[in-house]
Amino acid sequence: MTLPEKIVKHRKENGWSQEELAERLYVSRQAVSRWENGLISEKGGFPCFFIQL
Repeated sequence: MTLPEKIVKHRKENGWSQEELAERLYVSRQAVSRWENGLISEKGGFPCFFIQL
């Protein structure tokens, strides 16, 4: 399972919308959408809090 798939799975298991996850992580909903779609810049990457997923 890829990291974007794990993010979606974790979010849905908790019953959160992208907006709710974004609020919990202090990021924009657009950032969550990019992570879930695997759209990451080489400079940015995923935040370190996804390491535990």
